[in-house]
Amino acid sequence: MGIEIERKFLLASDDWRGAIERSEPIAQGYLVGAQALRDGSARASVRARLAGEQAWLNIKAATLGIERAEFEYAIPASDARTLLDTLCDGVLEKVRHHVRVDGVLFEIDEFLGDNAGLTVAEVELPAVDAPFPRPAWLGREVSALPRYYNVNLIAHPYRQWSLAERAAEDAAC
Repeated sequence: MGIEIERKFLLASDDWRGAIERSEPIAQGYLVGAQALRDGSARASVRARLAGEQAWLNIKAATLGIERAEFEYAIPASDARTLLDTLCDGVLEKVRHHVRVDGVLFEIDEFLGDNAGLTVAEVELPAVDAPFPRPAWLGREVSALPRYYNVNLIAHPYRQWSLAERAAEDAAC
């Protein structure tokens, strides 16, 4: 069984932009809808992801926290396009930027479309208690807040968040 240990952060500044190694557009959608995950009828999210001409099917435990069971399988890009176009409840688009700090990879997702304006940094770790660098541009941790999970951003996009929701997030950084 695969285990993903991932921490997610808002960003305190754009100072990370000067350290981008590469960027890629990503489109992803969920075959198990966000509603099923929210009402507890789903035990896992099932996602199709397309990044350029590479594609994956991803199955992740529908649990909160930084450590979750995860399985990922490469699939043909044409299959991913078909899944995104015909079987997903919505498609989330973002640009993923790769930034290394002291040898540790941060994946910074800059969301597009209805989630434009939201930028989140993720770092995958080998253990729950593994140390990692904390550059000045890394803001508040949101790993345990479901609203920042990609599956929830399809159902309740950032642009639909109330001014109070956005102000609370901005004040926390």
